Amino acid sequence: MMIPTEPIGSLPRSPELLGAMAEFQDGRLDAGALKEAQERAVRETVAALEAAGSPVVTDGEQTKPDFLSYPVAGTPGLSPGGAVIPFADGHQRQLPVLTSGPFRYKVSAAQYLRAARQHTHVPVKQAVVAPSALSLLYPAGGIVGYPREEFIHQLAEESEAEIRACLDAGAHVVQLDFDEARLSLKLDPSGQLLDDLVALNNQVLARFTEDERARIGVYSGPGADQASTHSLDVDYAELLPRLFRLMAGNLYLQLASEPDPDRVLRVIAGQLRPGIRVFVGVTDPTDPAVETAGQVRDRVLQAARHIPVDQLGTCDDAGFAPFADDTSTSRATALAKIRARIEGTAAAARTLGAGD
Repeated sequence: MMIPTEPIGSLPRSPELLGAMAEFQDGRLDAGALKEAQERAVRETVAALEAAGSPVVTDGEQTKPDFLSYPVAGTPGLSPGGAVIPFADGHQRQLPVLTSGPFRYKVSAAQYLRAARQHTHVPVKQAVVAPSALSLLYPAGGIVGYPREEFIHQLAEESEAEIRACLDAGAHVVQLDFDEARLSLKLDPSGQLLDDLVALNNQVLARFTEDERARIGVYSGPGADQASTHSLDVDYAELLPRLFRLMAGNLYLQLASEPDPDRVLRVIAGQLRPGIRVFVGVTDPTDPAVETAGQVRDRVLQAARHIPVDQLGTCDDAGFAPFADDTSTSRATALAKIRARIEGTAAAARTLGAGD
């Protein structure tokens, strides 16, 4: 009996890469040397995940500036001063704001996927930003000569093209990062904003066939940046039913950091329908303590009491460094947590398969 296990996406950038990025920003390193450092970081990250026994690898998002704005970084028509994401420890992240159209991606995640696949024969997963997240770039006051309806149409076109390019490039699965879902309930407790975000994601997902959607997943969590979260205090039970409306074959859900995982699992069980696999978080990137394989095994067995094993998978609660400058977790700690996830999931599978 096998239980699939996958990373969410990012790993802390290597010290060499962080140094190269800083030197490039200061004008002390040229673009060619930075690209070489990025390529080494991707190669080393893929090798480290393979060495940890990961059956599915990622590029660790080593060459992304962050998980959110990478498609549009450096494009015209964007200015600083967009929506603010407040974290529980007091730090903030701020999005850019769109000032003009048309809206186009400058970078497709397919290029990250192709680069990672050059270094491995293991299946490669590719994370992409959900269109719902990029919809937050459009200002509430609108843009003269560029209505929101036109922006949403172009955003959906760009998002579909990126997902399709990743599928065509051989992605094991394409994961949409819907990190703002839980946060939206803090911004709008009525749930209308969340409903609108889900509808936008489904507008894109509906363009794919059922077979294609089996290779598409959606990740949601309460944020994980500099060992802090932005919405862990929001009731998960308000979010989950809406997440299960998403037309994706896989859901990746934070769970290890939940104070009452059984309550969450009961809600998941009540929403689960055929054709969906739920990957539950069994390691917490915001906790500096490294989980043991035994702890992970027990968390998987707990989940299996609520979710049929053939619809169950495991993951980390979040990526370990969704923003390039996040050094709150070392690469060694992140990889140790990943090894615990892999070993603990395998141990749970053996327990559940005993006597088969």
